[in-house]
Amino acid sequence: MIDLNRPAPTTEPERQYYFIKKVQEYVKAQSEKLGRPLTANITTFGCQMNARDSEKLSGILREAGYVETESEDADFVIYNTCTVRENANLRVYGRLGVLHGYKKKNPNMKIALCGCMMQEATVVEKLQKSYRFVDLIFGTHNIFKFAELLAMTLESDRMIIDIWKDTDQIVEDLPNERKYAFKSGVNIMFGCNNFCSYCIVPYVRGRERSREAKDIVREIEALVKDGVVEVMLLGQNVNSYGKNLEQPMTFAELLREIEQIDGLERIRFMTSHPKDLSDDLIEVMANSKKICPHLHLPLQSGSSRILKAMNRRYDKEKYLALAKKIRERMPDIALTTDIIVGFPGETEEDFQETLDVVRQVRYDSAFTFIYSKRTGTPAAVMEDQIPEDVVKDRFDRLLKEVQTISKEMSERFTGNEETVLVEEKNSQMDGYVTGRLGNNHVVHFEGSEELIGKLIRVRLDECRGFYYMGTMLDK
Repeated sequence: MIDLNRPAPTTEPERQYYFIKKVQEYVKAQSEKLGRPLTANITTFGCQMNARDSEKLSGILREAGYVETESEDADFVIYNTCTVRENANLRVYGRLGVLHGYKKKNPNMKIALCGCMMQEATVVEKLQKSYRFVDLIFGTHNIFKFAELLAMTLESDRMIIDIWKDTDQIVEDLPNERKYAFKSGVNIMFGCNNFCSYCIVPYVRGRERSREAKDIVREIEALVKDGVVEVMLLGQNVNSYGKNLEQPMTFAELLREIEQIDGLERIRFMTSHPKDLSDDLIEVMANSKKICPHLHLPLQSGSSRILKAMNRRYDKEKYLALAKKIRERMPDIALTTDIIVGFPGETEEDFQETLDVVRQVRYDSAFTFIYSKRTGTPAAVMEDQIPEDVVKDRFDRLLKEVQTISKEMSERFTGNEETVLVEEKNSQMDGYVTGRLGNNHVVHFEGSEELIGKLIRVRLDECRGFYYMGTMLDK
């Protein structure tokens, strides 16, 4: 029983439950005063790590008594930000103007910003100067402290800023609100040690720190008891999991332990760094009945010269050899990737090397990006930044190549009978549902929404580029 008349506990997560109780009292009083529930809105920018963090924020807000709404005209609004590309920052600034308008109509409204963008000192300075109506700013390292910061914000009329430069603390046993009842993300590690020259992530997410395997297994076991059949193991570089633990273990060893969990049907993970992908991991994947036959293996560039400038620590030949080894061991695996076009100094010859890798590996899909200069990274001050028109031309050519190959790769499964995890009612076709194969391909087929969350056998009748039309075989 939490006693608010006593000082807040000093240990976690007990301290945060104390503050959740404190916020509950505030929300209850305000709701009675206004004659309606207090509403909250969370907008998430960026990666699946951010999406998972937002589920934690959502869980705490609901536990505190807020009712979530899709409208940003709410009593409490929080943006969980991304800063991988400059455009993400600009979107946040643009939307803050809209929130300011809402706040003028509702003086009790509170606005919070968190996530990677907040770890940049220049961003916080700009918010302090030009966006004084923001109430709370915090970063990536202290997200577990949200309930405490929320309580402080509700009691204050000034901007609260709580940014940690780094941490070795991991606090996971707090409420969270999953988007899906049948699948969930699970953090296995935080931070990154790679310092690719174009990437801001190590600076805003901190150095690598892995969770203990027993804690990960315990969390997944609890999720399975709650109806989860698929987990996505999350980390900036899952292949380097376990190196900083007191008793080090490899990612492959962790997967073997997770695979033993009864009731868990599917295991996914991302993201994998090619330099750390071991033969043992390939063997674990090849022999597993639960690990999905899909591997996201970021390339970034096919040019060894550019890869060196990117500090990726592999070259074109090593990457191709790794892709070949994976394909030989798992012929039906879906390989996906990330590619950056227009990195400083990239020549047409370098770009042709990238196209060559795309043609050799034949990705099932690829996320293609135009290089975005991020202040604070080594690449931002490199000479020979590529003209916009040249980059755009290369990007268009790459996209065309990727899409052509992706369609051809998808067609190889047409006619197969596969297992699909049904995820949602199809919003475009009445009487249809949408699901996902183990290899991450999307399938639409006739069925009722009672199938959502179930694993169903489906025949893949027709490939339409990036998805299939299928027929349910299970009745």
